[in-house]
Amino acid sequence: MPSQQGSPTVRRLRLGQELRLLRERQKLTGAKAAKELGWSPSKVSRIEAAKTMPAADDIKAMAKLYRVDGDKVDELFGLLRDAEQRGWWEDYEDALPEEYTRFLGLEAEAISQRSWEPQVVPGLLQTEDYAREVILASRGIARITHSGVRSRVEARLDRQKRVLYRTEPCRLTVVLDESALTRRFGEPSVMREQMEHLLELSLLPHVGVHVLTLDSLHPVNTGAFIHLQFAAFDDVVYLEQLYTAHFVEDLERVAGYETAFDHIRSEALDEDESRVLIQRKAMLWRR
Repeated sequence: MPSQQGSPTVRRLRLGQELRLLRERQKLTGAKAAKELGWSPSKVSRIEAAKTMPAADDIKAMAKLYRVDGDKVDELFGLLRDAEQRGWWEDYEDALPEEYTRFLGLEAEAISQRSWEPQVVPGLLQTEDYAREVILASRGIARITHSGVRSRVEARLDRQKRVLYRTEPCRLTVVLDESALTRRFGEPSVMREQMEHLLELSLLPHVGVHVLTLDSLHPVNTGAFIHLQFAAFDDVVYLEQLYTAHFVEDLERVAGYETAFDHIRSEALDEDESRVLIQRKAMLWRR
């Protein structure tokens, strides 16, 4: 099983966050700090937003300006060392959208993941054949090559091993719309295998699967989203569209998505009832 390791993506974000907080404690604006450092304002902004990796000399200069030393400087350099490591998802950079690779980096250190999916079985719970069919379904629109399809399937399976079976896995709670269990991707045998796989994964102690039935009250009109929670970092919500994806990081809006998820889950079946329904769907796909 893959071991639990710190995510360089999260370390980069934490490093930027720490540097911003240190600057603000000195009551310096980004522009003022940049002037004192002899940099452009955009360099300070990009470092704090984790869009540019600072060099060791940059850290030293910022620490001096912000009047920090000792253990705090050691902490900053520790974050920098971890941030420079390579994440497993970077092996698939050429085949995956940039925002999605950032999501994978965040997911690697999440302690809880809550997912609402109204259309398909979520990627973490997909079989190889189902994943391939889902990716092929959008191939003509997204213009994914044959090798791109193969790489995306491999990345999805690698992700599953590293998230579901790591030493300290995050708590995964999924709410699926019933329509996701009846919308066919591939042959009926692909769907039957997917239903059986979903049942198997739902028995893992850290995985909870709920189904929102078609005759349930739908309390929130929203598309798919994933809410990530961290031990030492603010929550993030990930939204994915056909061509783009973005992150919701504003605390008030993140709280809104958290409330939305709670509403959706409250209307869904509990875990045992959901397994019964999924089993029925699996039997239907045997015909």
